Amino acid sequence: MGDKTMTAEEVVGRLESGMTLGIGGWGARRKPMALVRALLRSGLRDLTVVSCGGPDVGMLAAAGRLRRLVTAFVTLDSIPLEPHYRAVRERGGLELTEVDEGMLLRGLEAAAHRLPFLPVRAGVGSDVMRVNPALRTVTSPYEDGETLVAMPALRLDAALVHVHRADRLGTGQCLGPDPYFDDLFCAAADTAYVSCERIVDTAELTEKAPVESLLLRRLAVTGVVEAPNGAHFTSCAPDYERDEEFQRLYAKTPWPEFAGRFLGADEGGYRAAVAEWRKEEGR
Repeated sequence: MGDKTMTAEEVVGRLESGMTLGIGGWGARRKPMALVRALLRSGLRDLTVVSCGGPDVGMLAAAGRLRRLVTAFVTLDSIPLEPHYRAVRERGGLELTEVDEGMLLRGLEAAAHRLPFLPVRAGVGSDVMRVNPALRTVTSPYEDGETLVAMPALRLDAALVHVHRADRLGTGQCLGPDPYFDDLFCAAADTAYVSCERIVDTAELTEKAPVESLLLRRLAVTGVVEAPNGAHFTSCAPDYERDEEFQRLYAKTPWPEFAGRFLGADEGGYRAAVAEWRKEEGR
């Protein structure tokens, strides 16, 4: 229960190739992009990623780091389909397990409760069973006798999430309009690493926000990284909105060119490259 603060590089140093990683956020909203960029700067590969996908998935796919993806969608929100992910998927560059959002939720809940599966109506009567032939159904043991999808637990080796505030012990605070599945990603993982806009004293977490905003329990968190603007270019409302101009640049730029310019030796290099781009564009 001591000080859990670390750097993004220290987080990545605890990960291994071949792991199953859960990445929080939703589409292009509150993604742990500073941690994803640190992951991209490392040599880790052959990863299985579980995510409500956005540029985290697009970048890792384009960089050739993904072996398998478990997701309900991969979007940039204002751009419906993540273009770098689409390019990799179209050429068969990764394995895909595509499920309904409700199924993804149940898979994380099953893992969080250390259950082998949870029943769910989502997926019944759809092509999800056809495209995922390994899925099974169960029959209710009660008089209704309903047939349900048996969604397997999505056990994670590690989870990466981003929140607004955290203390040094690992309590994470969400000040935005939606917690997404971030608490479940942490609970479903053997280790969970949280980046945040600002690390504060524990007492400060509830000085101006209700206790209900404390999304992440310290017992479920392994490490905390202070990463101001760490969700960029995705949103982290109410602290900042999505950087639509930079997202458009990302979407239309070939991956080698984008990576060569913006994925430098460290996060400071990324911020400097973004600032230089803004200067060039007169923004």
